[in-house]
Amino acid sequence: MKRNRIFERDEFRCVYCGEQFAAEELTLDHIEPRLRGGDRSEGNLVSACMACNTLKGHRRLSDFLRESEVARASFFRHAVHVWPRILRTLRDELDAPSTERRQASNQPAGRPNR
Repeated sequence: MKRNRIFERDEFRCVYCGEQFAAEELTLDHIEPRLRGGDRSEGNLVSACMACNTLKGHRRLSDFLRESEVARASFFRHAVHVWPRILRTLRDELDAPSTERRQASNQPAGRPNR
């Protein structure tokens, strides 16, 4: 099952807090949410504990990581299997000025800002 492969790949570690958990205490998190065009590929999935996944909720990952230095450091340390294009986009979003972030978060996926 893909779920267990992801947990094993991530060493049963939540990529947001860095702690290790039993498989039943972990969830899969989509880096690019499916409703924003993300897929179910292994490069778009990471292990997350239930608490961190709840804290992140349906927000963009960049918004969640911007609010938590611990989650940000842990993510970039442990999410080594995420697709490089996703990591580049994430870094760009984290580095963007606040006005650009607001515009990007209000813009539907796949449509350029005007």
